[in-house]
Amino acid sequence: MSCSADGRPIDVTDILARLKGLSAAEEFFAALGVSYDPKVLNVSRLHIMKRMGQYLAEEDFSGLPDPVIAARVRATLERAYEDFATYSPLTHRVFKVLKDHDPDKPATPGRAFVPFDSVLKPFGKD
Repeated sequence: MSCSADGRPIDVTDILARLKGLSAAEEFFAALGVSYDPKVLNVSRLHIMKRMGQYLAEEDFSGLPDPVIAARVRATLERAYEDFATYSPLTHRVFKVLKDHDPDKPATPGRAFVPFDSVLKPFGKD
């Protein structure tokens, strides 16, 4: 057993299999006992979960006992959450669509970017 952010014990038994069955971000935070600000989670939930997946892909859990796996998975969620609790999703750009349209990078030749507001302008007016 490990303790959650509020001091209650969390079940670490076969944690990876149990996490695979979860779908909502709140379920991951609850299962791992990680506290969060609902405002941060509402704005960045997909980014946090994507980043957690990126961090988990770097881990090797083979042969480790359940408490160690649970502690490492919990640490990845905390790390991913902190990434977006302090900076906006546009800062980290974890999704391809945000990476491809980074205003700090030069445009790819042959691919023009047309701002959406320019499409909404009536024809003949400039």
